[in-house]
Amino acid sequence: MPYNIAVLIKQIPDIDQMKTDQNTGEPMTQNLPLRIENLSKNAIEAAVQLKEKNGGKVTGLIFGTDRSNAAMKEAYAMGVDEGFVITGYQDNSPALTAKVLAGKLKGMEHDMVILGNQSADTYTGLLPGMLSSLLGEPLIGNAISVEPADGQVKVTRVLEDHNVILSSKLPAIISVAQEINEPRLPPVLQIMAAGRKPINSEQAGINEESGVKVLSDRAPKSDRKREVYEDPEKGIPEVVKAIKEVIR
Repeated sequence: MPYNIAVLIKQIPDIDQMKTDQNTGEPMTQNLPLRIENLSKNAIEAAVQLKEKNGGKVTGLIFGTDRSNAAMKEAYAMGVDEGFVITGYQDNSPALTAKVLAGKLKGMEHDMVILGNQSADTYTGLLPGMLSSLLGEPLIGNAISVEPADGQVKVTRVLEDHNVILSSKLPAIISVAQEINEPRLPPVLQIMAAGRKPINSEQAGINEESGVKVLSDRAPKSDRKREVYEDPEKGIPEVVKAIKEVIR
């Protein structure tokens, strides 16, 4: 049975290249290149694998600007069939993000919405639950396998010390964990074909601002006392003493 799958793609600054201003402690984000967030790649791969196995269509949604076209073309190369770049929205508020996405998804025929369970720039993990509430669709999170059949979906969810298998009716929201797959590296021919595919651009249908403001994102100062012991026999008792003081 073919499935219509919406995959949510997040583009973030390449934090591996980010540096901190030594004078102010502020992160230096200007002129940083953008990339698809890692868990978004896992979500794309999961959606494309389901399409390859069952048939159907994968539609990608991404917030951004004209700089987001490169990310969508990468998603095309990985197997996404159609993409929408939603512009005019720069906030990182999960509540507003969910509101914009839910408005778009309500107008799209879909059996599953697949996204990463969090993102490397905020780590809130709130978006899947908020989308579930706004769309009125069940959420299964931390998925490491997804098996749809007969109007239902069976998902293996990873927990701290064991896995559980859950089932839900469709349509459903599914957030994926990194362990679900290894995102593919598309071949050159697919990359070239992706560059010729059209990208849809839409204005975000929301004008409000988030009530949450970032007061500071400076790196914390470290005033830790440093002691170096070249002789382990002398250093070990001091380490044990320090640990006992902390847990006392």
